[in-house]
Amino acid sequence: MACTKFLTLNNGEKMPVIGIGTWQASDEEIETAIDVALSAGYRHIDTAPVYGNEKAIGRVLKRWLDAGKVKREDLYIVTKLPPIANRPHEVEPTIKQSLADLQLDYVDMYLVHTPFTLFINPDGSFQFDDEGRIKVDKSTDHAAVWAEMEKLVESGLAKSIGVSNFSKEQVARLLKNCKIRPANNQIEHHVYLQQRDLVDFCKAENIAITAYSPLGSKGIAKFNAAAGVERDLPDLMDIPEVKQIAEAHKKTPAQVLLRWIIDTGVVAIPKSTNEARLKQNLDVFDFQLSAEEVAKLCALDKNIRICDFSFFRGVEQHPEFTFKNQFTN
Repeated sequence: MACTKFLTLNNGEKMPVIGIGTWQASDEEIETAIDVALSAGYRHIDTAPVYGNEKAIGRVLKRWLDAGKVKREDLYIVTKLPPIANRPHEVEPTIKQSLADLQLDYVDMYLVHTPFTLFINPDGSFQFDDEGRIKVDKSTDHAAVWAEMEKLVESGLAKSIGVSNFSKEQVARLLKNCKIRPANNQIEHHVYLQQRDLVDFCKAENIAITAYSPLGSKGIAKFNAAAGVERDLPDLMDIPEVKQIAEAHKKTPAQVLLRWIIDTGVVAIPKSTNEARLKQNLDVFDFQLSAEEVAKLCALDKNIRICDFSFFRGVEQHPEFTFKNQFTN
């Protein structure tokens, strides 16, 4: 049973309200997970070049499309312009590489992955300064990049275009300098980081919000550790109010967290490679949260950002980096 709940974007395109996130999964894991997800009814798949799995996803999509098990128009594929290619002249070649890897002619949504830009070496590795900080390219020009993004819609390489990790001010600036309005802003959004001001602003401007890490992200702890960053991260599944509501509905805490996001008019892209959890994450349409339960969850906001990019130490030196982390002043 495919996901049949959609959010209509400002260009009339329809985006399934639940998708599968794919960050931090090996090729083998992701091939299995995408197979299971498509079988379970997922049609919205979120990826990015920095996740390193577009080729693996492309292999699964090709198998399903060639076998006639799914039609291309029923899929909703999202990928992104990476921070290492956030420059006008790199937009078109970068999406073309993603399309080659995904074995597709177009993507449904192409996002500018971050508002900042990073330098890399010819071999693709990050450049670092003498203090071990990642080198940032401070010449980032959102308006110039966006003009190239708009050309992707005109050429048919992307049906919709949007941004990710952009602040209210960055989105507002873009709106003053665009022919095609961004259709989507993909941000970290969950009960502990609700970003109401940003969400309300985007909704008022008819820009859909997609929530990444809607269930928190245990994987970020591993990513932080690999970068030498120590942080205690909350477990959203263990919040007493969430568990209490889950019990009342005979649902899992994850299902309650996802239902809350959807009920507040936001798209969610939970990541899982576990078959049972993949199916559970899609099984959120057979119960309703009461107004009181929604209010109780809204009251949990603590402004705790899990993905604060501290694993990219040095990125805080970029003028377009707006998050707070242990390295910001």
